[in-house]
Amino acid sequence: NNDGSEEAVYVGHILDKDDKTFSLGMIHGTSLVPLSQLGTLKILRDNPKNESNIVCNKKKCEVNVKFCIFPKSESGEDGGSVAAEEGPSDAIATLDLTKCMSKEIRDEEGVNYELYRQQLALQAVSTTDEAPVASTATTTEEDDKKNEMVVTAFEVSGNIDYDKLIDKFGSKPLTPYLLKRLENVTVKQGTVDRLHRFLRREIFFSHRDIEKICELLEAWYGVNPPSEEEGSGMEADVEAKEPTGPCPFYLYTGRGPSSSAMHLGHLVPFLFTAWLQKAFRCPLVIQMTDDEKFLFKGSYSSENAGDGTEGDEDPNRTGDNLRHFADLTIENAKDIIACNFIKEKTFLFSDLDYVGRMYPNIVRIWKAVTVNQVNGVFGFDATSNIGKAAFPAIQAAPSFGSSFPNVLGGGDSNAATLGCLIPCAIDQDPYFRLTRDIAHKLVPRHHPLQGKPSLIHSKFFPPLQGAQGKMSSSDGNSAVFLTDTPEEIERKIKVHAFSGGQETKKLQEELGADLDVDVSYQWLRFFLEDDEELKRIGSEYGSGSGEFWSTGKVKAKLVQVLKDLVSEHQARRDDVTEEVVKEWMRERCIA
Repeated sequence: NNDGSEEAVYVGHILDKDDKTFSLGMIHGTSLVPLSQLGTLKILRDNPKNESNIVCNKKKCEVNVKFCIFPKSESGEDGGSVAAEEGPSDAIATLDLTKCMSKEIRDEEGVNYELYRQQLALQAVSTTDEAPVASTATTTEEDDKKNEMVVTAFEVSGNIDYDKLIDKFGSKPLTPYLLKRLENVTVKQGTVDRLHRFLRREIFFSHRDIEKICELLEAWYGVNPPSEEEGSGMEADVEAKEPTGPCPFYLYTGRGPSSSAMHLGHLVPFLFTAWLQKAFRCPLVIQMTDDEKFLFKGSYSSENAGDGTEGDEDPNRTGDNLRHFADLTIENAKDIIACNFIKEKTFLFSDLDYVGRMYPNIVRIWKAVTVNQVNGVFGFDATSNIGKAAFPAIQAAPSFGSSFPNVLGGGDSNAATLGCLIPCAIDQDPYFRLTRDIAHKLVPRHHPLQGKPSLIHSKFFPPLQGAQGKMSSSDGNSAVFLTDTPEEIERKIKVHAFSGGQETKKLQEELGADLDVDVSYQWLRFFLEDDEELKRIGSEYGSGSGEFWSTGKVKAKLVQVLKDLVSEHQARRDDVTEEVVKEWMRERCIA
């Protein structure tokens, strides 16, 4: 306790096998009471199953020690009989015993102890001349913690260092030579005019086995890869050739429908995937994880369940909101279809509808992956619902062509031996690192990539408030949505887009803007197609000179680019009806 006393309060009496009563000790306050002061400590070891024991097997090594505390008798001797009490002591009378088995009392005592520890620390600091320095150091530590990079499958925050992220995840950077190989099997084959701006500007920056995708394409076209010297600047002389047979791999991407309106950050992987589909002339599957969103964000209310009364439109409905996420799938599918995919080569599917086809592979993945592996990668624990731990297998299953026997099979195409390329933001990599570890168990031995999906990772699209983390649907003012009006787009950019410019015109002309933190310039890197114009804007804004010397000029340029982008997308989306969505989601051969 804060007053220095060491008091243990018992919470009840228990009768042991020798008919001796004893009290269980409970420590209150912020002091630690030596057990020897409470009475005699007795280790319970007569029944190894329910008492103290040692467990050592392939999965764990564990020592469990269960004990009782025999209080001091009234005569002062330990372990003696305990006299019957007339009534509870004052300490027990004031103790809320209902909280003893809840975690609230532990939380409360933990907070009290931490406050007490901080008080002692402050008292120690106040006796020295270093208090201001300690305060500054604390502030710096708090700032460092706030800016610390956090990238998981469920959270992205802080200052993102992409080089460190490559090292942390164990992926590889996209090198100029790999870009040259991609150009060799796309631009030089006449499928596209040039590499996508996301590749030219290192927005897609990391990969797993993209060189093996290049090998498949080079064999498909019958061309040789460029030499390393050519990758450094020399042009490769490659004649365009018509491939024979179906494409040896397919694309796989997806969307978790958490809101009815998608934002610009959601658009990034779909714009790039649409380009890849055209460049590679390959089939594409798009997974809508409505099941995942329900498992992680779903809710239940008994009031929403059908009651069977007259006039109840659906008397058999449950009280959860699973149907809500299924409806969001249809709304999001309209936005995805509006991204100019090739319908004849695209299969869009909802997990709730299509999971039966994938189920054999899902079961194989469940068999191959342990609970410890899933918990280690995703941070699940005993409080997570079982669906969360099971879901990674559902996201992994589309990585295997055999999950789509009718969609990717047929004709000369063997779905079981197709490679898979997954374009995604790098925070989704943990799902597929786990997949790659067990991929060989789901494919025949002659699979060209041993079943491992290849990946190409994008950087995060920054929120309006600052170039940290990634954009979120939960804050309407951190994002521009595909449903926003031109007026809303202009207001959000002018009011909320973080500026890297200086505070005054004089300073701006002297120092220029910090392009790395300026959101308007960073967004132009994503959406302005003209490389020369982007270079000029960066040069002028960064030096505080020329037409784009100021934040206002750069924001005005971005507003116009986004208005054009969003209005064109909205026009295409208006043509997508629910009947059109059903057609794109119809199971059919696209190989």
